[in-house]
Amino acid sequence: MADASTVGLTRRLLAVGRVAGRRAEAGGVRVVALLLATAVLSVTLAGLAAVHAVYAGKTASRVARTPVVQENAGRHASTTWLVGSDSLVGKRRFSVVFLAPHTGDAPLPPGVESWPAPGQAVLSPALRKAGAAEDIDHRYGELAGIIQPSGLDEPTEWLAYVRPRDGLSAKSPSSVVTGFGPAASGLFADGLEPGSVRVDDKSEWMFLAAVAGMLGLPSLALLLIAVRTGAHTRDRRTALVGALGGRRADRALVALGEAGLPVLGGALLGAAALAWAMAEDLRIPFTGYVLSSGYLRQYGWWVVLALVMALLVVVAAVIAAELVPRRGSTGTRPYSPVVSAWLPRVAALFPVTLLLAVRGPDFVGPDSGQRTLIGWAGIAGTMLTLPAAMAVATAAAGRVLTRWGRSRGLAGTLVAGRRTSTYPGSTARLVTGITIALIVFLQAVAWQGLFGAQSEDAQRTLDRIGNSALTVGARGKVSDADMTTFLNHRPDNTEALLLAGPADGAGGTGPMRLYGDCPALAVLHLQCPAPTARIKGAPQDPRLQELIRWTPHNALVTEIHRTDLRALARRAAASTEEASVVLVRRDQGAVPVAAVKRLSHEVLPRGARASAPGEDELTAGIPNRDQGRWSTLLGLIGVAVLTVTAGLSAMAEFLRHGRALAPLSVLTGGLRVFRASAAWSVFMPLLLAGLAGSAVAAGLADPVSETDDAFLTRALTTWAASTVLAIGVLMWIWASTVAVRQARRWRPRGD
Repeated sequence: MADASTVGLTRRLLAVGRVAGRRAEAGGVRVVALLLATAVLSVTLAGLAAVHAVYAGKTASRVARTPVVQENAGRHASTTWLVGSDSLVGKRRFSVVFLAPHTGDAPLPPGVESWPAPGQAVLSPALRKAGAAEDIDHRYGELAGIIQPSGLDEPTEWLAYVRPRDGLSAKSPSSVVTGFGPAASGLFADGLEPGSVRVDDKSEWMFLAAVAGMLGLPSLALLLIAVRTGAHTRDRRTALVGALGGRRADRALVALGEAGLPVLGGALLGAAALAWAMAEDLRIPFTGYVLSSGYLRQYGWWVVLALVMALLVVVAAVIAAELVPRRGSTGTRPYSPVVSAWLPRVAALFPVTLLLAVRGPDFVGPDSGQRTLIGWAGIAGTMLTLPAAMAVATAAAGRVLTRWGRSRGLAGTLVAGRRTSTYPGSTARLVTGITIALIVFLQAVAWQGLFGAQSEDAQRTLDRIGNSALTVGARGKVSDADMTTFLNHRPDNTEALLLAGPADGAGGTGPMRLYGDCPALAVLHLQCPAPTARIKGAPQDPRLQELIRWTPHNALVTEIHRTDLRALARRAAASTEEASVVLVRRDQGAVPVAAVKRLSHEVLPRGARASAPGEDELTAGIPNRDQGRWSTLLGLIGVAVLTVTAGLSAMAEFLRHGRALAPLSVLTGGLRVFRASAAWSVFMPLLLAGLAGSAVAAGLADPVSETDDAFLTRALTTWAASTVLAIGVLMWIWASTVAVRQARRWRPRGD
């Protein structure tokens, strides 16, 4: 009997909570806030689990295909193995593994179903798709098949296994492998592992920290605002329940009844998104990364645990917000806020901290370690003082609005002006999260771009000369005959030269050396010497300028040697490590890179690298660019979440006073007062935070960049500000609609 009564009481208390939530003035806002907070927190925690799942899955796949070597391995069941690299135009590098099985029963690399014949290659599906425009299927020879998913560390990996036409020497730098993965007997050879993950990918903890910082902290802020929304009404309800003899458990049940449906709804939204990601590979917007559903399914219990954890955290927060004593919880009358006397003093420091952040580092030496400390101190001070400056400016604008509204009889403007000027602390709290998020976000992007400054320099070279000049470096030893064949079959309308650094090494003081016949030298606007000439300073032709700039040298002196094509081929074959063949177009057009690479694999033992001046640096910087896209995506989402958080907080506070404004609809004869008041109370602070916050954040980030074409772009700043403004407009419309609905409920039925 007692158990039945207890169950009945529990149901009634939960029902009381549901009804109380619907009737509260900010009830709808709290429902949406809790739903969004639960959904965002679920996705964030599941995102952390997904990051671990992907890294763990990729590690397991790489271990399974890592070569194993044995000492004194014979030719039986072994393979000569050499890992190289290649790239597509404007894309990141990928591994090209040259292999030659000694016998037909040699263990196959994972994902390869059968050995390719000499002069054939096996490619990953993603590489075939990405390189279709460059005819990647025939670059390394005839296509023998595709690499199966079991041999790739993720579905989008680019990888090629190539069996050279003339075999592969077992001498260094090649190695002899006898198997793959833990099941093979021998020593793991990590250095022979295909793939560029170890070089290009950041550590797992760095990605986890990025997700936790850029998504986790904003989601917790949203949760805090969600559980506190409508606290004024719940404080009165709590006092009433206590006066009626209710216990802490009864209050917790009422709170659960009020929050249960939106919390479950948010959890279901998060679960639906994650179920989609686990059902099929999902392409992440903006980054282009494809999330492997297979890895998520392998760690599905982690994802489920993340959802459960998110649900428990939200429920615990809701109960804690109900049970933890708050100031004024013993009474039912609200506290009257007072003007914050400290805000003007803090705001006065804003110009000082901003100047310290932007110009302070210039007062110390360029090599001083204090430059960074001064800059960081200024940025920290700006983050602390900017909200106060905005609040003081808004309060001053509120006084102007008050006079304007009074003089013109604008009730909404008058009310908003009075409230804005009376409560500047509310504005400061509202804009703090947004401005700090914008500053931290653009700082992260700017520092990410700083690491890619070298690739930005290379991009300027490509913008200047494009592919009108290519450097070609043969892999391994090349015979004179093969090099002669390569040069004789070079693309039409091109000339060949040989560019070498100083004869005494890269750090030597000797001149650069350029070899070519008269037609080739004429293409670069050089006179044909008899037989040698020397030029000092920068040459006239921009292609030669860039070729020299990206070749290690000391003195800017170039020695020109006239030579015929046969002699040039002999010299190029003898110095593949110290010199590079240069192909230039007679009409300054683009040399076809794909055709040159395919030709190199047709006539040279292991092909050749072919790239424009500086392109290697650009290719090396592409992983940094891709990782910067993750920072941008996570940062924009974090800014959006914090803007929603601020908007919900402003709405809840506005609606808390909405019923007090309801009689104005009778006095003014309309409902425009609520729309105007919502515009100044909800939208204008978000507008100020978006515009001023983005401008200040961009100004603070600008000194970090060393290049004109920084990772930090005007478009990125515009996107950040536009995100804040768009959410601000939605919050204004929503607040106006709810306030008008409240006012209509207040009016007498017969009115």
